[in-house]
Amino acid sequence: MVSAPNVQTVRDALARLDLLVVCDFFLSETARMADLVLPVLQWAEEEGTMTNLEGRVLRRRKALEPPPGARSELWIMAELARRLDAPGVWSLEPALVFDELARASEGGAADYSGLSHALLDEGIEAHWPFPVGSAGTPRLFQDRFGHHDGRARLVAVQARGMHEAARGAELTLITGRLLEHYQSGTQTRRVAELVAARPELVAHLHPVTAKDRGLEEGAGVRLSNGRGSIVATVGLSTDIRPDTVFLPFHYADEASANLLTSDALDPVSSMPEFKNAVVRVEAVG
Repeated sequence: MVSAPNVQTVRDALARLDLLVVCDFFLSETARMADLVLPVLQWAEEEGTMTNLEGRVLRRRKALEPPPGARSELWIMAELARRLDAPGVWSLEPALVFDELARASEGGAADYSGLSHALLDEGIEAHWPFPVGSAGTPRLFQDRFGHHDGRARLVAVQARGMHEAARGAELTLITGRLLEHYQSGTQTRRVAELVAARPELVAHLHPVTAKDRGLEEGAGVRLSNGRGSIVATVGLSTDIRPDTVFLPFHYADEASANLLTSDALDPVSSMPEFKNAVVRVEAVG
């Protein structure tokens, strides 16, 4: 409800569902639309692991007791299976579930088969993939690439024209991050100090662009295209190009930058083209 491109289409699709169930430990914007919200544990309230961006598998240990009524996702899945009379055994012990993951992944690209909670508890530096009998993979592709012959594939890529192109007074919309907020802001917009530092949506324009439109810093401005319209406060910055406008994507509801972004997909990766949208910028009032 905040992070998806062309987010109004997401709102409309969720509103058409007969039943929407959301598991979350905050009442996020998506959870607010749910028919049923199941409160789950957050990372410091349960045992488990996480794999970071360098491929290192880290042991997470329970640090806090969860509030009454919150349940682990393992409990929710096991209860759902039981109530649907699903066959099988559903463990609530994270270490046993991890062992099953390790067995199931053996021989695959994401091989965790040589790992366990017990081994991670020894403090080893475990990098994925970690097959049985190995010492892990501290540097992926150090000796060979992930092809049968071990050689890299270099593919020439030709740039195509933009899916949308600015015409006349239109500007290219660039979305991105702020230092004080993170992703959809579900957590950071609940921290008073961070909200005080960045309390509202600010549309940053180059001073020349703002002057051409009769806009001053702090003024109200409307950004719109065929997908939606939002209102923001003008901020001035010489760090951006005069033919662009920058919006952070952390804000929700009618301040969501993704009301304007395109959901056109890259033909190879199927990633949305967040940075390829055109908007009209007009003074409010």
